[in-house]
Amino acid sequence: MKPRVLFLDEPTAGMNPTETSEMLEIIRGLKGQFTILLIEHKLDLVMQLSDRVIVMEDGAKIAEGLPQAVASYPAVIAAYLGSREVGATKEVAI
Repeated sequence: MKPRVLFLDEPTAGMNPTETSEMLEIIRGLKGQFTILLIEHKLDLVMQLSDRVIVMEDGAKIAEGLPQAVASYPAVIAAYLGSREVGATKEVAI
């Protein structure tokens, strides 16, 4: 049986930069063999590996598309790239 999907849930969690780089190359070598679903908080790794991304925050999808385009979305920047002020409360639209 040949798998069609590989699920990776934070495969680089707890890894140092050298180990992360090695894992990046392993995953890169697997691309094209099957669909890869990658859950990861290291955005540089995500941007290097992904053909398409979905960005989640608090269980809700806040962006979807090509990695470079999604990285420029204000909601993604605010959630993951640190534009929020320390101690600020989050506004919720109802």
